[in-house]
Amino acid sequence: MRISEKASQDGRGAVSERSGLSGPASRKLPVSPRERRPALAALAVLLILGGALATTLLVMRSGERVSAIRVGQQVGAGQSIPISALEEVEIADTGIARVLWRDRESVAQGYAAVTLLPGTLLTETMVAESSGDVGPGKALVGLALKPGQLPVGLQVGDVVQVIYVAGADKGTDQGTEGRQQRVLATAARVHSIPTPGRTGGSGLFTVRVDTSAAPAIAQHASNGQVALIKLPGVK
Repeated sequence: MRISEKASQDGRGAVSERSGLSGPASRKLPVSPRERRPALAALAVLLILGGALATTLLVMRSGERVSAIRVGQQVGAGQSIPISALEEVEIADTGIARVLWRDRESVAQGYAAVTLLPGTLLTETMVAESSGDVGPGKALVGLALKPGQLPVGLQVGDVVQVIYVAGADKGTDQGTEGRQQRVLATAARVHSIPTPGRTGGSGLFTVRVDTSAAPAIAQHASNGQVALIKLPGVK
């Protein structure tokens, strides 16, 4: 019994010694805690919030609408614009040219610079403020002109002659072309010109002419067969 107990005690001691020798080797080295970067985390949050705010502003801007004026009934060029011909319409505020509904009273005091067709969104260029610009017997005609079809330095208010000029394929000799050229308007006044510097002197010009001459001028202008001659001595 004593030998057995001693052996048992010796066995436990041996195990204890073995485990004591292997214990420190099995332990893991201490690991430092993960380094935290609060500045980067804050920056990420700000970027997320900024992106969400920008998206919200774009959506809100695209949803902004304004009250504009739409033509409800046809008004001939040169005629006064009755307020009954104006309708209110809601459009997106995208920066397109339009006349606001709140200005309908002043529009009704003017004249149609061009023929106003139903369903058309009214713009400022369609309205003349006084009968001196477009009144009874007068109309505004748009001319798409290129360099060579008008004098250099043409300004708003200048008086010009509107000339019909046959195309290059019209006529075979100088005499025929000379007979085809004629004056369409003897004293038209320049109403508007293109923005300087963008089109190199060409673009859409608007002239005020007699209503009797307007159809022929518009027809020839659509074919590029119109030229302007400035009359500097006429006011």
